[in-house]
Amino acid sequence: MKKDTIAAISTGMTNSGIGIVRISGDEAFHMIDRIYHGKERLSEAESHTIHYGYIKDKEETIDEVLVMLMRSPRTFTGEDTVEINCHGGTYVVKRVLETVIKNGARPAEPGEFTKRAFLNGKLDLSQAEAVIDVITSQSEYALQSSISQLKGSVRKKIEDIRKQIIYHTAFIETALDDPEHIDIDGYGETLKKVTEELLVEIKKLIDSSDSGRIMKEGIQTVIVGKPNAGKSSLLNVLAGKERAIVTDIEGTTRDALEEQIQLKGLTLNMIDTAGIRKTDDIIEKIGVDKAKEYVKNANLIIYVVDASRPLDSNDNDIMSLLDGRKVIILLNKSDLTTVITKEKMQEEINQKVLKFSRSAEAGTIPMIDISAKEEQGLNELEETLKEMFLHGEVSFNDEVYITNIRQKAALIDACGSLEKVIESIDNQMPEDFFSIDLMDAYESLGSITGETIGEDLVNEIFSKFCMGK
Repeated sequence: MKKDTIAAISTGMTNSGIGIVRISGDEAFHMIDRIYHGKERLSEAESHTIHYGYIKDKEETIDEVLVMLMRSPRTFTGEDTVEINCHGGTYVVKRVLETVIKNGARPAEPGEFTKRAFLNGKLDLSQAEAVIDVITSQSEYALQSSISQLKGSVRKKIEDIRKQIIYHTAFIETALDDPEHIDIDGYGETLKKVTEELLVEIKKLIDSSDSGRIMKEGIQTVIVGKPNAGKSSLLNVLAGKERAIVTDIEGTTRDALEEQIQLKGLTLNMIDTAGIRKTDDIIEKIGVDKAKEYVKNANLIIYVVDASRPLDSNDNDIMSLLDGRKVIILLNKSDLTTVITKEKMQEEINQKVLKFSRSAEAGTIPMIDISAKEEQGLNELEETLKEMFLHGEVSFNDEVYITNIRQKAALIDACGSLEKVIESIDNQMPEDFFSIDLMDAYESLGSITGETIGEDLVNEIFSKFCMGK
């Protein structure tokens, strides 16, 4: 690891009340002595204290500042760290950073502060990856999941599994080296039981990645329905603003509108599509075709039905798109006299979807009476979404959610290695076969926490971080 002293701006590059320039490394205190002017000599001051003064470039005063001092090892990076709190104008923050660099610091690379924290043992790789997830969180669940990982929830779970694997690997290796004193006859059955229990734990983590991905990335949601069903009105009320044009003219929405919406802590990456109907209008037809394409890639389809009008052939076309998909049906315009009830809609679904369905999803389509105009039924929609994608209440006290693709891939590799252990036991293979696959699983799990990972991958992971973090 490079041991030189680094510096970067750790706040956003926009005019604000405060800007922070962070310095980390062995020379951090000597550098601040050269540019700070106040009552104290900062290299002689106590750790975790704040000092008022001025940053100067030779005789030129750059800014009035508060300087925070933190001595190794009780810092984020594990190194001596100085944070200069200055006024938040972009020009003045840049001038402070330039002055620090002029006096010996090197500009930090993206994510280098967190990388040093990892390399200095202040946090493991899963916690380091959680840092950037906290920064980029776009919903309450994403934030809480990232905070849980930052506290070490993934690390603790992985460490526990690895301890069991290494214990049994060591026992087998020791027995093979000293067969006169250690008998491993029949040990395969013991190991098989342990391995099966570990597989359950790992598969549970793998399964959690679906919910984890939803928390982190949001739900790719497409609103479909025939013209004037109320799709755009629904988008507007959920977005809390006039995002889509709403008129009584059929075919008003001709192209897709995208909006990110927060509901009950979940993020919906929502697309409002053109009303699906048979049309001779070339432009509208392109919009209808695009709507059908969006449906193919959606995590969720919200089918808006105009409950004040009878179903027609356009509804039949829409229902043909629902087979095997996660769907919520909204019976809109409940503030008017309705002709479509939940019971009537269920009959249509049974005939048009369930009759040809190859999946269980179609048999469990939730239906909700709403009025987008009067904003009725939206609470039920929010609760249905939470139940559908997060299976009700979510706790971050005991549950661990995998939100990282790299970590999921490592878990799948470990799972495959442990399944080979069971296969070897069932085939009565020699015990050294057990230890080979056990160690493969151990190595795969170690890559999650960073204990068995190459330098190139470490550099790639931290290069995706923002500057100054």
